[in-house]
Amino acid sequence: MLKLFKLFNNKRLFILLITLVLFIVVMGFSLGTRKGLSWPENFVRDTTGFVQNLFYKPAGYVAGLFQDISHLDELSEENEQLKIMMAQYTRNMAQYNFIKAQNEQYQKDLHFTKEQEELYNYEYHIANVVSVTTEPSNHTLVIDLGSRNGIKVNMAVTSVKGLVGVISQVSQFTSTVKLMTMMDDNDPNSQPPIAATALNKEGKSFGMIESYDQETGMLMMNKIPVGDPIVKGDTVISSGIGGLYPRGMIIGTVEDVKVGEFGLTSTAIVKPSAEFQDWKDLFVVFTAADAEESAGK
Repeated sequence: MLKLFKLFNNKRLFILLITLVLFIVVMGFSLGTRKGLSWPENFVRDTTGFVQNLFYKPAGYVAGLFQDISHLDELSEENEQLKIMMAQYTRNMAQYNFIKAQNEQYQKDLHFTKEQEELYNYEYHIANVVSVTTEPSNHTLVIDLGSRNGIKVNMAVTSVKGLVGVISQVSQFTSTVKLMTMMDDNDPNSQPPIAATALNKEGKSFGMIESYDQETGMLMMNKIPVGDPIVKGDTVISSGIGGLYPRGMIIGTVEDVKVGEFGLTSTAIVKPSAEFQDWKDLFVVFTAADAEESAGK
């Protein structure tokens, strides 16, 4: 019995020693430098990688989908902001262009009034067009100046380019302008004729702007005496004779000069300088007497 017990103890000791030796060998083998993995390690690693790959890719796709959706919301918001900014930019540019054009027009107006004032000492009151009537028998327009501004009937009205017409009716706040296109020497109710001369030929040239040809758009300067030096290309201006129209108002340019039927007078075909459309700023001409009377009110 004692021998068996000893033998059993020796076997346990032997197994323990064998296990310890194997453990040391395995540890040494695991910790040592190796060029490759063992087949169990390869099997475990490949299996684990395959399973992880099955779950990782779909999870990555789902996460990427939610991330893209989040980015779409951000892009949509940015797009809306850009649209608003573009609309604001367009509006600001339109306002800038309008103000710029208005400023340039005022610069032209200021230059015109200074130039004319130095030449003939007139006073110009700027007016805006309220309405336009284009009926053939009543070609008139309404401006936003009236009697409270010192406006009176028969005052001359001009644009930067040339004479437009005369004041025909006046109310407290507005006035009606009868245009030169209404001039007709056979109609006593039309705009009064204009005593005219040629620029730089004052005192040598004379005629009367009496009518407007509706078909050709030309003014007729009649009663030009024989030997008058007026020729094609001359600038026609008001002479100031008669007192109705201030002198020096630009009327138009001579297109042609034709001798009358009996050779006693000539007629000049004059192209108006003013454009009777697309109205912008107009000026009511105040002579020195008109200006003093208006200031005294």
